[in-house]
Amino acid sequence: MTRIWKNFLNGLWDENPTFRILIGLCPTLAVTTSAINGFSMGLATTFVILCSSVLISILRSVIPSKVRIPAYIILIATFVTIVDLSMNAYLPDLHKSLGLFLPLIVVNCLVLGRAEAFASKNPVVASAADGLGMGLGFTWALTVLGAIRELFAAGSVFGFQLLGEGVTTIGIFALPPGAFITLGILIAIMNMIGVRLKNRAS
Repeated sequence: MTRIWKNFLNGLWDENPTFRILIGLCPTLAVTTSAINGFSMGLATTFVILCSSVLISILRSVIPSKVRIPAYIILIATFVTIVDLSMNAYLPDLHKSLGLFLPLIVVNCLVLGRAEAFASKNPVVASAADGLGMGLGFTWALTVLGAIRELFAAGSVFGFQLLGEGVTTIGIFALPPGAFITLGILIAIMNMIGVRLKNRAS
C-alpha cells in the first residue's frame, strides 16, 4: 500500500511532468491562456493516461514486444477519441477553445512515456496509481499556469474578475512569450521549494 501511495504522489510533486521532468510542454504552453483551459486539458489528459495505463497493464503480457508502441498508440487513441467526441457534444465552446491540442493527446509524450516506462512493467493497481498521480500533477500544473496568465492578462481567474476595471493588465501573458516566462518562474519556485524541503529533511 505504501508503494502504491508513493507511485501516486510522485506525479504530484517529485516527478511532476510539467515542473520536474518537463514533458508534455506543447499543450502546457499552448492552451494555458486561462485557468479553465488548463484545468480542462489536464482532466482530459488524466482520463486518457489513467484508462490507458490500466488497460496496457492488463494487456502487457498479451501485446507482442515488437508491436508494443503501435499497440499503445491505438489504445491511447481510443480514449482520446472518447474525450474528444464527448467534449465536442457536451462542451462545444471548451472543445473549440482547446482546438487541435485535444486530439494531439494521442502523441503526448507524457501519456506514451508512462505507458512504456511504467504501465507495461507493473500490475494494474500500481499503474492506475501512477497514471492518476501523473494526470493530476499535470492538471494542477496547467491550472496554476493558466490562472496566473489569466490573472495578469485579463485580471480574472476562471472567468471571475478579480482586479478592478482601472487596473492595467499585462497583455504579454496572453501570448506565447508570457507562457514561457510564467513557466520559467514556476519551475524556479518549485526548485527552490524542493531544495528547502531537502535541506530540512537532512
